[in-house]
Amino acid sequence: MTDTTHAKIVNQLRALVLLTQTEEQVARTRVSQARTDAVRRELTQNADNAMERTRLITAELRELGGVPDVVTPAVGRLAAVLKATFEQAEPLEEALLQDLTLGHQLLDRATYLKVLGQRAGITKVERLAEGLIRAHEATVEWLTVVLAEEALGGPAALQPTPFQTVAGVAARAANAPYRFVANRVNEALDTAQQRRQRVGEEFGQVADRASTLTDAVRETLTVGRSAALRRAERIARREGNREAADTAKAAREELGDVSADELPIKGFDSLSTADAAKAAKALRKPHDIRVIIRYEETHKNRASVISAAQVALAEVAKEAVGVDS
Repeated sequence: MTDTTHAKIVNQLRALVLLTQTEEQVARTRVSQARTDAVRRELTQNADNAMERTRLITAELRELGGVPDVVTPAVGRLAAVLKATFEQAEPLEEALLQDLTLGHQLLDRATYLKVLGQRAGITKVERLAEGLIRAHEATVEWLTVVLAEEALGGPAALQPTPFQTVAGVAARAANAPYRFVANRVNEALDTAQQRRQRVGEEFGQVADRASTLTDAVRETLTVGRSAALRRAERIARREGNREAADTAKAAREELGDVSADELPIKGFDSLSTADAAKAAKALRKPHDIRVIIRYEETHKNRASVISAAQVALAEVAKEAVGVDS
């Protein structure tokens, strides 16, 4: 083994320690965003596995005489904290794309390390790299599927934080027929406000402050959001504005505000938990899956039913990105 190859191996191992430490902290951050217990367990296990990979890489680094940088773990944790902080100002998909970039970098460096190990004839380095490659291939595939779930309309395996939700709504509002919906929601709020004033309730001039969809949505979350959206949808359909009506309906569905006869599964409310989970798992249209998950989360909130629907969405997402089940 030449000195140059040895130096390259040591440099890659040091870089992998830093990146793997960051990977662990990111995974632990994502645990709080897991939609189901199964995803939460998976992320926790991934974080623990990343910690073990850090130990293995560090041990190999020491064996090769490359003393690990004692600052590296702290830097890795700091990088993850900063990443989690900055991504609060961007939509969930952007944060996931950054996670995927980290995954690809880890995979590419592990692949490079394997070739270096082969060239140097160091079997332990080669085996270590092969283990890293398998782990990062699985992570990249998982993140790709989660992104596909989000692209299909979700809900993805990871939930956005409140800040990310606001960022996502703001980004979507630019392309939505928001003026019509905002006006109709405001009309409904104004009517409701007049009724409240007549019975002596004091709720402030909420409707007067609305000028965009974001404001309208915020107001409806405070007072009569479901009723306002239903009214907006009815008026839009009566006026022949199908796009605005669909937007209002989509907002209702996102809130889980749908009636039993609007659900894609007949008699869903009367099904046992096992039958409801089986029916949810059989769904194949992203929209139908999304409606069932939102409805279940806001009604009975049965973990097994939500997990089954999430599995169905993951299967559809895998087909969309060409990942084998």
